[in-house]
Amino acid sequence: MASLNDIRSTFLDYFAANGHAKVDSSPLVPRNDPTLMFTNSGMVQFKNLFTGAETRDYVRATTSQKCVRAGGKHNDLDNVGYTARHHTFFEMLGNFSFGDYFKDEAIALAWGLITKEFGIDPDRLLVTVYHTDDEAASIWKRVAGLSDDRIIRIPTDDNFWRMGPTGPCGPCTEIFYDHGDHIPGGPPGSPDEDGDRFIEIWNLVFMQNEQFADGTLKPLDMQSIDTGMGLERVGALLQGKHDNYDTDLMRALIEASAHVTSTDPDGPDNVHHRVIADHLRSTGFLIADGVMPSNEGRGYVLRRIMRRAMRHAHQAGAKDTVMHRLVPALVQQMGQHYPELVRAKSLIEETLRGEEERFRTTLDRGLRLLEDEVSAIPAGGVLGGEAAFKLYDTYGFPLDLTQDALREKGLSVDTEGFDDAMAEQKARARAAWSGSGEQADAAIWLDLADRDGATEFLGYDTETAEGQVSALVRDGAEIEDASAGDSVTIVVNQTPFYAESGGQVGDTGTITTSTGRARVTDTRKAAGVFMHVAKIEEGRIAPGQAAVLTVDHARRSAIRANHSATHLLHEALREALGDHVAQRGSLNADDRLRFDFSHGHAVTPEQLAKVEADVNAYIRQNTEVATRIMEPDAARDLGAQALFGEKYGDEVRVVSMGTQDGSGKGTDKRTYSIELCGGTHVARTGEIGAFVALGDQASSAGVRRIEALTGQAAMDHLRAQDSRMAELANLFKAQPDEVGARVKALMDERKALQNEVAQLRRDAAMAQGGEARDIDGLKAVLQVISGVSGKDLGPMVDAQKAALGSGVVVLIADTGAKPAVAAGVTSDLTDRVSAVDLVKAAVEALGGRGGGGRPEMAQGGGADIAQADAALAAVEAVLRG
Repeated sequence: MASLNDIRSTFLDYFAANGHAKVDSSPLVPRNDPTLMFTNSGMVQFKNLFTGAETRDYVRATTSQKCVRAGGKHNDLDNVGYTARHHTFFEMLGNFSFGDYFKDEAIALAWGLITKEFGIDPDRLLVTVYHTDDEAASIWKRVAGLSDDRIIRIPTDDNFWRMGPTGPCGPCTEIFYDHGDHIPGGPPGSPDEDGDRFIEIWNLVFMQNEQFADGTLKPLDMQSIDTGMGLERVGALLQGKHDNYDTDLMRALIEASAHVTSTDPDGPDNVHHRVIADHLRSTGFLIADGVMPSNEGRGYVLRRIMRRAMRHAHQAGAKDTVMHRLVPALVQQMGQHYPELVRAKSLIEETLRGEEERFRTTLDRGLRLLEDEVSAIPAGGVLGGEAAFKLYDTYGFPLDLTQDALREKGLSVDTEGFDDAMAEQKARARAAWSGSGEQADAAIWLDLADRDGATEFLGYDTETAEGQVSALVRDGAEIEDASAGDSVTIVVNQTPFYAESGGQVGDTGTITTSTGRARVTDTRKAAGVFMHVAKIEEGRIAPGQAAVLTVDHARRSAIRANHSATHLLHEALREALGDHVAQRGSLNADDRLRFDFSHGHAVTPEQLAKVEADVNAYIRQNTEVATRIMEPDAARDLGAQALFGEKYGDEVRVVSMGTQDGSGKGTDKRTYSIELCGGTHVARTGEIGAFVALGDQASSAGVRRIEALTGQAAMDHLRAQDSRMAELANLFKAQPDEVGARVKALMDERKALQNEVAQLRRDAAMAQGGEARDIDGLKAVLQVISGVSGKDLGPMVDAQKAALGSGVVVLIADTGAKPAVAAGVTSDLTDRVSAVDLVKAAVEALGGRGGGGRPEMAQGGGADIAQADAALAAVEAVLRG
């Protein structure tokens, strides 16, 4: 029996042998179609090839595309586990022609693969064609020899494919397998077509027209082929099964689920195992492609799938977390063709374990509440919307999870009542927001969030993506369009632009539609809506348009480097200064970083040098920067530091970088920096390049601030320093390492010269005169001098006092600015007169205030040197008593 892995390989090898390029599956998060939540068919990655917007080095291709249908209009979640062929995750085998071959070769290739390579009995096959497609019907007759009764003409859109309301489109032909008259059901197009006898196994789309807004169709210049064959469905057929879940791959996962829950894979818990097997694939692949569980967008759909599987595991009797234990089985079955599963194995396991641990804490209580609510409801009854909303709001049960649990009991939910309760909660949230004063025009963003949902951020793993313009806002109101020169805020459904928060500045870049281009100068957010502050540079942009959003790469790279360096700086400061260090603010811009932290005094040059060296050591270590989603308490238990200014919900992103030897354990390693952070970061610490601390200064009481540079800015700063040093060395005619000694020698020489000049000034001033005279029996020198500073007066007074032996000296210095006064009294006279009284008298006469010192020496300053004679007279008056 051929395995699903063998069937996949046979399909791809067959088309490769027929000139098709083997193209890897694209990610489950489409980057080229903003209208899709997940990649749901093989043609998604080739959309731009079909429209002619892109060309590649091949014109025919084949893929096995991983697909998810669990959200939006393509949502099979409710049926999974209960039917034979519904899945949230499936593989779509396909072959494609981009203007190369058309219907003849497409049909011939399909018939050859099915009847020869796969060996399916031609007599059990029939096909459908669009009712006007005589060409396809004729080819089937010629190539396959099918009679008219086995070529069924379908007049509905079931056999006419469209990319959208406008654009490429064309008729389809579908291939069906007849399982025999022992199974109920009729052929396609009949009243009994929904039975299981006739099963579609392949759809071939002939993309031959372009549809316009008025409904008209015109032939495409480049006619193409797009086909899709579900691997699980054709695998069941080739393995002689009528149920996709009986195929070898799905059976292996079902048995793994039965093993970890210690139950019978085919017993009463069979539905539980089917759900777990399917959901294990979708969750594993979504996580591998970068989707993480959250309360919004794709992350919310992932969480719903995960929690649905976890509820079924609980219902199957699992007493502990089990989903993560199934990941090795998934990797074993599918990792060879999809190596991303192998690479992400540990991340998938950790994410599943953490989510299940969180969910199990509320699952029992939620199920008990559900049992209490439904105990009084008769068979076929309805659970009230308020109760369903309480399960959602209090216990994290999505509505569809409650519906799924009730389905097993033959009950349903009052969805209108649920919606009413949800609306009431939103109204309360709106009132709280409006009263908070956070933003003057908050109402418009709440309205947009209610109408269109929160913006989904894609920027952790990409800097370019497609989005759909959902609104244009100016002056707090929506507008219909914006043209060149207009300033406007652009809202899209998903974006790679980071909105300013947590100290990281908002991204800049461009938004381009088919009719215009805008330059984004800043990105902010409110109520979960990302606001792209922009100016229209060309053309016109309107809501509803598809847009290509491109972040300024160089600027984002510099911001990432500064943000990651801030994390390393935080930990280096804690190690150098102590565990009391905590963030008190930050700025992560493209040109620099700024970090405020709690610390009571200046960081010494030695401490700053150690911090800088430590940060650079971990940069050179070039370790991976890892992110995980955790509950805040679990993250803090792990040692994660909470960053100042962040608001934390039920879960957080934990960013880890660097490794170091564990304390006292020799070769044991521990993570160097673990932070709670929602910002963007480098992939490896080496991408930071270099780190230069510019210095430490006070920010506020008990808070210090360090500014620093990284990457090219750091290198430019160091080069500038080298240039200045070289210039100094040239001036000193010395080697750079000799400049310090030369500067010190010059400073010593300058100080000696300053002392010499000061002494000469004092000598010159002393020579200006000032003979001692007798005032009321006291020898006194009262003198106004010039050419000296206030600080020269003290030594001059001491010299005069020594010359007198016994007496009083008062000197007033004409400094060219405010006059200075100094008075001295020899020690034998201080009981008769105080130098303080003499200075105060002089200062007051000079228009100043105060002055003080000791009885034997005092100093002060005045305001008006023109009053110098009056000041000396005032001093003489004090001496005369």
